[in-house]
Amino acid sequence: MARRGKKKGRPISGWLILDKPVGMGSTEAVSKVKWLFQAEKAGHAGTLDPLASGMLPIALGDATKTVPYVQDGAKIYRFAVAWGEERSTDDLEGPVTKTSETRPSEADIRALLPNYIGVIMQTPPQFSAIKIAGERAYDLAREGETVEIPAREVEIGRLDIVEHGADRTIFEVECGKGTYVRSLARDMGRDLGCFGHIADLRRTEVDPFTSEDFVTVAELEAALPPVSEGEDAPFSGVDRFAALDAFLIDTAAALECLPQVAISDEAASKIRLGNPVIVRGRDAPVEAEEACATARGKLVAIGAIEQGMFKPKRVFAG
Repeated sequence: MARRGKKKGRPISGWLILDKPVGMGSTEAVSKVKWLFQAEKAGHAGTLDPLASGMLPIALGDATKTVPYVQDGAKIYRFAVAWGEERSTDDLEGPVTKTSETRPSEADIRALLPNYIGVIMQTPPQFSAIKIAGERAYDLAREGETVEIPAREVEIGRLDIVEHGADRTIFEVECGKGTYVRSLARDMGRDLGCFGHIADLRRTEVDPFTSEDFVTVAELEAALPPVSEGEDAPFSGVDRFAALDAFLIDTAAALECLPQVAISDEAASKIRLGNPVIVRGRDAPVEAEEACATARGKLVAIGAIEQGMFKPKRVFAG
């Protein structure tokens, strides 16, 4: 029987809210953060295109179990639409496919905005990660194929004009999971009869995180202690990670959307063994499809509450 290899890295857990720079891909950003923290495991909650900057929540260790809850959170983007050109990628990366001499007035744009508020149908860009017959749309697009991508429902909470100029307009949008801001720019340009594409895109919030949680790559690198001669890792020893670990947000922060159940240390031990426990307390819910249990303020598990019993589904290390 083959022996399981020892995991490489530290069993560190928490959220790092990276202010991703333009030019860095989301996968590249995760790899960078994982290496800096020497973490066993890392993942991100929502891809951000290389040409976009801003919030990329990165989960380390056990926090990766909470990624779906952050992915489902509302997002805020600030973006600039350049009028007069439509591009194959709906941003600056692709070649121009359509042009117009028409430019919209601010009044024209304001009159259009209500059409984009609420639950709307949106067709993702040709260059997107949507799967068509098992293949990514952007792979097919790069091979020169034009594919039919079905429209889908997305939800826009608000769409505001921040600044309007002759050739471009800056907007801020609050939207739900699966919304493509590039598609917003494309569709508004078509509806206004002038075409348009994203000229600048920055994600400023992913619920429950805000811009106050931002950490830059430069700040992370500045927290690195000097590397001693012969060391493979950037540092060794728990104490030498203190400056980096201070940037982490507790794993439980991602679960503020769920009912919270405080339990005893004894109950926590039972849950970590996969056993259900009785939920106690005057305000404790009797039924909940999902809830999180905490002991002494520390996350213990995510589970369901049925007839007053908490039944664990995902357990977290103590």
